[in-house]
Amino acid sequence: MSLVRIVVADDHDIVRHGLRTLLETRQGWEVIGEASDGRQAVDIAKRLKPDVVVLDISMPELNGLEAARQILHDVPRTEVLILTMHRSEQVVRELLQAGARGYLLKNDAARELVAAVEALSQHQPFFTSEVSEIVLQGYRRPSVDTDQTQTPSARLTVREREIVQLLAEGKSNKEVATALGISVKTAETHRTNIMNKLNLHSLSELVRYAVRNNMIEP
Repeated sequence: MSLVRIVVADDHDIVRHGLRTLLETRQGWEVIGEASDGRQAVDIAKRLKPDVVVLDISMPELNGLEAARQILHDVPRTEVLILTMHRSEQVVRELLQAGARGYLLKNDAARELVAAVEALSQHQPFFTSEVSEIVLQGYRRPSVDTDQTQTPSARLTVREREIVQLLAEGKSNKEVATALGISVKTAETHRTNIMNKLNLHSLSELVRYAVRNNMIEP
């Protein structure tokens, strides 16, 4: 039986422990790293280059979708499985656009997690029947202009999406600068550009944007 090296990322200790326990019941599988936020998950994945990363979609610092984008860009042989409580066609679409091929509702994790990781470890996609139906419904809809089908977060750069999440979580420009290793002036410039690009006029509007686009939880 081939060895499968896995990283688990969730901001709740008890959830990570449960996922780890489920995964390590399979002979030859090893959880080689754990992360409590998206940024840490990206760092661990880049360093350890696991076969599969299991990512909660709602994490502080960097949400699961953005972490998935960065992991798949930097470690293209790693497969990503997104875990979420929510059924969302938009999230599935963004996930597929990022290159991830696994999406699992947390309610299904107890019975489907091992099968999902098994499929991804063999570079096969995994979607439960319910999620597959969401995807199918999206493709059945009549095509519209590219500008209309483009997901809202696609208008932002990687760095801008990071900053949106940090600001929406209540961090100041100085705290954003510290978290990203940039100057306060650069953080302020990014903030101004984001507000202009999205036609937003207040921090509360930015928070609503982040919630609508699954960057943070309400």
